[in-house]
Amino acid sequence: MVSFELEKYQHDIIEKYRDFTKRWIIPNRQKYDELSEFPWDIVKAAYDEKIINGSIPKEYGGNGFNIFDSSLASEELGYGCTGIGICIDASILALTPTFLAATEEQKKRIYGEMFEKKAVAAYALTEPNAGSDVAGIKSTALKKKDKYILNGHKRFITNAEVAEYITVFALADPERGARSLTAFIVKADTPGIEILPRLEKMGQRASVQNEIKFHDVEIPEENVLGREGMGFLIAMKTFDRTRTGVASAAVGNAQAAYDTALSWAKNRIQFGKPITANQAMAFLMADMSLEIEASRNIVWRAAWAYDTKQKNYSLLSAMSKLHATDMAMRVTTDAVQAMGGDGYSKEFPVEKMMRDAKLSQIYEGTNQIQRVVISKAILK
Repeated sequence: MVSFELEKYQHDIIEKYRDFTKRWIIPNRQKYDELSEFPWDIVKAAYDEKIINGSIPKEYGGNGFNIFDSSLASEELGYGCTGIGICIDASILALTPTFLAATEEQKKRIYGEMFEKKAVAAYALTEPNAGSDVAGIKSTALKKKDKYILNGHKRFITNAEVAEYITVFALADPERGARSLTAFIVKADTPGIEILPRLEKMGQRASVQNEIKFHDVEIPEENVLGREGMGFLIAMKTFDRTRTGVASAAVGNAQAAYDTALSWAKNRIQFGKPITANQAMAFLMADMSLEIEASRNIVWRAAWAYDTKQKNYSLLSAMSKLHATDMAMRVTTDAVQAMGGDGYSKEFPVEKMMRDAKLSQIYEGTNQIQRVVISKAILK
């Protein structure tokens, strides 16, 4: 028998994150969108209320969520604002390589410092000429006695200017190329790290992205995650864990846009009746509701597949990210269209939700790359 009923503790997760979103995110989303500032007050509150770093094991200070539970939480944050939500969730992306490959000593040291300082971390993989093509990374970290000397250039790095730690991927042996790709955990204040001015973006403006240049940065040998040459595997396994979070946030964003548009349309009177009495509008709302529910179900299945170690979890993870984020772009655009001039006005949040939705189709692997992943899996 297959059950879609959530357990009580999962309903409690939803209520906890929904309450936090109502109190902290929704009242402040417009302000941080306009200021394009990192919401430190909300991140600190997320630490105080144990909202951030939910999937970190309890023994290190997290909530010990599995991927399914994390997806429930990310949807609630995405409902409030995907920009602020990613400020909270991006640390999980950056710390997942530590979860996957770090030693016990590394985990205690890194997680301990992060939680003590109520800090965030950054994930430095993308480069000017290596975005979707991870194998094209050119940054190097060459061994010199008991240290590695890091040089390179990273781009579009979320949390870069506010991070305590940066997870960096670089080649330990350029002649071996991607086979030598190695993951390092690096203190952001290490000499030689240059953070360039933040990127000005169309949406998700509360979240900050920067370019980073590394100039002869010395990394202690004990800051290698796993071992030399494991970087590509660590990066791919990281995305398998985190893509459902991106998908869940997109579902939340779409749900918020739909709820706003539906409430508005029920109260918009034209020709003596609510516009929802017109079949064109009623069918539009039906399609939006259908697409949201379909995406939520594939996200839940992908998260379940990962947690239960199903063989197709990587395929389903890519499918969930592709379907949910494409859906969010359609639904938020339809919400703006349904509300007409009000939808396009900043008086209502749906124009922001549409702008925010676009980025979800791009980061953590563009949706074109998700199609590559899916097609390779089904044609193998």
